[in-house]
Amino acid sequence: MVLPLRTILVDDESLAISRLKRLLDKHRDTVEIIGEAPNGAEGLTLIEAERPDLIFLDIEMPLLNGFEMLSRLTTMPMVVFATAFNQYAIRAFEENSIDYLLKPIEAERLSRTIQKIKLLAERSETNQTAVNPMTESVMRLLAQMQPKKEVYSISVKTGDKIKLIPLSDIAYFEAEDKYVFLSTMDGQKFLTTYTLTTLNEKLPDTFVRVSRSVMVNRHKIAEIHRHFDGKFMLAMNDKKGTKVTSGSTYGEAVRQLMEL
Repeated sequence: MVLPLRTILVDDESLAISRLKRLLDKHRDTVEIIGEAPNGAEGLTLIEAERPDLIFLDIEMPLLNGFEMLSRLTTMPMVVFATAFNQYAIRAFEENSIDYLLKPIEAERLSRTIQKIKLLAERSETNQTAVNPMTESVMRLLAQMQPKKEVYSISVKTGDKIKLIPLSDIAYFEAEDKYVFLSTMDGQKFLTTYTLTTLNEKLPDTFVRVSRSVMVNRHKIAEIHRHFDGKFMLAMNDKKGTKVTSGSTYGEAVRQLMEL
């Protein structure tokens, strides 16, 4: 990347953008502001059109929040979050090597950010084939921070009808070959259109992956028995009294789940 970096500011607070522009004016050797947007939707359009090297991004915005906007980008610029998020979110930013600025932004803190940006740009310039050093970190952060939408049921197709199965009626999900089935408390079995990985992301923490092929409803476990090789046998309290064996790499997850 060649300095100064072409930069876009995305924030719904006009005062915050004005302050950031004023502070960045002292760093014109590193940052060149080429545009600004008042929300995630306009930010998405502007970023896709201009393909900047760097963006300063707020998180809580109308239309599209910062995470939603990033998830729709076809190319990922370097990202600095300008946020009022709490200390737990900040810890996540730090762990993912993404820089952040806590509002109200202070000149000294911004200077440290600029130095980090400059170093990354120099490394990229030295290695012309280098991938944006923040891309993987941003995507990892998105997975961590994106809030789960509240889900109450799973839709399944039965003949010409779409049936909604309440989560409270589901005992477990099980993968068989390329298909995933859900089993209800009364012993019915339905084919779903989801993978276990998708379900793991979609469903609340009530559902826990206990092996590569099974995810159980923790509220429907009647008993847990120790098995060999660090595994556990889970007896479900569904109509069939289903018994599920945890995978060898999931034993610790089961112990933590049941505080064993």
